[in-house]
Amino acid sequence: MSTTTLFILGASGDLTSRLLLPALAEVVAKHPERHLALRGAGAEQWDAARWQSMVTAAFADHPEALARVRLDDYVAVDVTDAAAMTALVTGLVPDTVLYFALPPDVTRAAVDAMAGLTLPEHTCLALEKPFGQDEESARELNGKLTALVPEQQIFRIDHFLGRSMLLNLLGVRLANRIWEPVWSAEHIERVLIRFDESLGLENRARYYDRAGAMVDMIQSHLLQVLGLLAMDPPATLDERDLRDAKATVLRATRVYGDDPEAWSRRARYTAGRVGERELPSYVDEQGVDAARHTETLAEVTFEVANDRWAGVPFVLRSGKGLAQKRSEVVITFRQVRHLPPGLVGHPTDGGRLTFSLGPDELSLRLHVTGGEDPFALRDEDLVADLGEGQQRSYEEVIEEILDGQVALSVRADEAEECWRIIQPVRDAWARDAVPLEEYEAGTTGPAGWPAS
Repeated sequence: MSTTTLFILGASGDLTSRLLLPALAEVVAKHPERHLALRGAGAEQWDAARWQSMVTAAFADHPEALARVRLDDYVAVDVTDAAAMTALVTGLVPDTVLYFALPPDVTRAAVDAMAGLTLPEHTCLALEKPFGQDEESARELNGKLTALVPEQQIFRIDHFLGRSMLLNLLGVRLANRIWEPVWSAEHIERVLIRFDESLGLENRARYYDRAGAMVDMIQSHLLQVLGLLAMDPPATLDERDLRDAKATVLRATRVYGDDPEAWSRRARYTAGRVGERELPSYVDEQGVDAARHTETLAEVTFEVANDRWAGVPFVLRSGKGLAQKRSEVVITFRQVRHLPPGLVGHPTDGGRLTFSLGPDELSLRLHVTGGEDPFALRDEDLVADLGEGQQRSYEEVIEEILDGQVALSVRADEAEECWRIIQPVRDAWARDAVPLEEYEAGTTGPAGWPAS
């Protein structure tokens, strides 16, 4: 087996130490046949000992795995400098993965600095979201990337796509005959895709205060979930078929009724208590500019305007500083056409299918009878414990990258479509056509918003 070189740009940063290297340690530990070389580059003036110490700490639970990794050099470099990047690329070997573990603006500048360079054979580029700042800049970035390597060698990383909940969603939907006949507007009334967090800003003001909840979560992660949920079954799960199916759905997706003022909401948290923690008001967090009117809770309703889904509201919601963490996809079925007289109770829906993350569960809410009154309806939940998932999301990402499998990464056209989809909402919010509401940290959101 050939040796893959993972070259991390931004190796001295928090993303590398907190997520990438620990995930890499898990992957190498599980695959003793894998041959890997590891290099690093960063702005910090580290020596070889500092780099080795960081890697060793990440592999602390798997020293046997570290023994199978060839630890190469660390280079102190300004990745935005064209001359420095030319020198860096000159030293690359074939089968190198360049991982841009950098802030978005630095990644874009680094890609600019690589313009016109010829990369060794089978070089792959791996980038963290966001991919651009809007549709036009995403298209421009994609053009620069594909001038360096083919699309199949570009990993636009959305770690949500490696989460076991979504992989379970694919399995349940595609491998069980019970669901396919009812997976459409004829039987499904509405869909909720939610990622609520109890955490606050957590020292992310540099990025988050310019992005907000909609760009941070809805534009990227949650629209990708929508794509997987609403796509027609692909012919195969290889990268072309799977990503074609998602892209087709995203091209058909728009704000519900083309009315962002009516079908979007935004808010930000004020001081409050979440569990045992006191959270300050968002505007009082270090690094926040209150004049930006950055939202910490966003909710947008979309429609997939095609034959399968027309008319079904897809509600995408994400926020911080809320009462509890809730990561879930909730599919609500339409009421049955007729309830025989004599049944006691009036269900408001035809049942609900829920995929939950952390712990991973699948639950099906059914309306049943047979209690003290044999004809009285009550709700019962059938719950399947799906465990913690085979791998954490970043482990899945690392493994896909090292294997050269791009099926669970974001293709260029998908990235551009996701910006197009949310642009009407951004425009409406920029002209203050949608009020910025407030909610106390530790609550479910502003008064009047459904807790659903």
